[in-house]
Amino acid sequence: MSLLMNGTNISAVEVTNISSHGFWILAYNQEYFLPYKLFPWFKNRTIKEISDVIEESPHHLYWSKIDVDLSYDSIINPDKYPLIYKNTEKSESGK
Repeated sequence: MSLLMNGTNISAVEVTNISSHGFWILAYNQEYFLPYKLFPWFKNRTIKEISDVIEESPHHLYWSKIDVDLSYDSIINPDKYPLIYKNTEKSESGK
């Protein structure tokens, strides 16, 4: 049996893999890799926190548990966007 009409896409974006170097997102049949070196907000986060992503508006992703929002363009062309990141986590030595 074959369907005549495609349904509504209820999962426009999905985290497909997470590694020690970064993670992959699938959106609209295109896969993107976000290395922690360029996107440090995600480095020490849980799988649940990284996986909880929505497309808040067209071409704009949001991770509510981490409070990070990124446009697809900033993922595709990270050199065009200056990285502003403050590490608020304490080091293991407590300094």
